[in-house]
Amino acid sequence: MKIVCDRTLLTNAVTGVSKAATQRSSIPVLEGILLKADGFQLTLTGYDLEMGITTSIEANVLVPGEIVLSAKLLGDIIRKLTSDEIEITVSETGNATIKGGVPEFNIMGMNPGDFPDLPKPGADQTLDIDTATLREMVETTLYAVSVDDKKPAHTGELFVIEPEQLTVVALDGFRLAITKRPVTAAKEISIIIPAKTLSETIKLFTNEDEIIHIAANRRFVVFSSQSYTVISRLIEGDFLDYKRVLPEGFRTRVTVDVRDFMSAIERAGLIITERLKNPLRITFDDKITVRCQTTLGKVVDELDAQIEGEPVEIGFNNRYLLDALRYSYANKLVFELNGPLSPVKVLPEDGDDFLFLVLPVRFKND
Repeated sequence: MKIVCDRTLLTNAVTGVSKAATQRSSIPVLEGILLKADGFQLTLTGYDLEMGITTSIEANVLVPGEIVLSAKLLGDIIRKLTSDEIEITVSETGNATIKGGVPEFNIMGMNPGDFPDLPKPGADQTLDIDTATLREMVETTLYAVSVDDKKPAHTGELFVIEPEQLTVVALDGFRLAITKRPVTAAKEISIIIPAKTLSETIKLFTNEDEIIHIAANRRFVVFSSQSYTVISRLIEGDFLDYKRVLPEGFRTRVTVDVRDFMSAIERAGLIITERLKNPLRITFDDKITVRCQTTLGKVVDELDAQIEGEPVEIGFNNRYLLDALRYSYANKLVFELNGPLSPVKVLPEDGDDFLFLVLPVRFKND
């Protein structure tokens, strides 16, 4: 195998597919990237047995062939080379020579025959969605995904694909995030996609105008565009019936400026630590009053808001409340409350693009 290709194209491709290479594995080949040169292109593949990423770049293929090279080492080498072009030559014994200008590296490759084949999911085309919309939906909800393996289904996001709507749901037992957008889907299906797959996918597809094709069945999901293809196993199990936990109506309705509320919570959070996790005591009356007391000190803060209905005092985990504000990407939000111990609904001031649910914290003296 012998190829010559553009260093920038190769660097970007190696960085992208490395997201699916295992950092440390008892199977060394999973720490590598499969490079396959054929025709006028070089195809790169990373696969950790759960998620696979593949992409192709233009290359001058002098001798076709394939090799598996360490993802980390290959990435480090080509980032340090300064030439605009990279030449990779692989001997019959699997020794790879990587040259860019004067510097030349010789590293041992791994047998491409040991690299596992990507699954053939046989997934049906389900829907097309633009990159910007998918990224916004994932970023708005990913913060609420559970990191507790005791409920594997909640370590991913629920994608409810209907003929005219896509709904994405994440929850961790303390908060819930839902967002929805109009789409035109060819297939109706509900799937649970691992959080890692979604996180890496929105990093790979960076062209805002690019259309992402999503194909899915009960076991796999495939995201593909002109730049990358991502294949991932789905999470099996039952996702919580989220509609059942949404409170109906409200006794207090608050419209608040997001930036002002975040600033007040961040100030109060200065006396909260990992060891001193006292809740915020927030009163919604004529104004919003934020209080907190730990052994480090005491803070009281106020901000204006439009408040309708009964006054109420609620305890909040400061980080959970901050997340709901931060990932709304909104200027103003509406809080709907039903008393001190009921979940709080967080909504956009206009429209229904998303809905967050934050569980209150019970005070020790209640």
